[in-house]
Amino acid sequence: MKAIIDRDGCIGCGLCAGTCPEVFSMADDGLAEVISEVNSDTEEGAKEAADGCPVSVIAIKD
Repeated sequence: MKAIIDRDGCIGCGLCAGTCPEVFSMADDGLAEVISEVNSDTEEGAKEAADGCPVSVIAIKD
């Protein structure tokens, strides 16, 4: 699975990196970035981060 972030819409709140730091982190520009693929161990956290994103810019794709 892949996590995708529309960085143009990201507000840099950090919720995704706080919820699932194995997949998301905050880049030097203050916006979120994807740092790894989503696997069976991180799927639940990645989906929680996507669902919790206040601007809905995270998608989890097969």
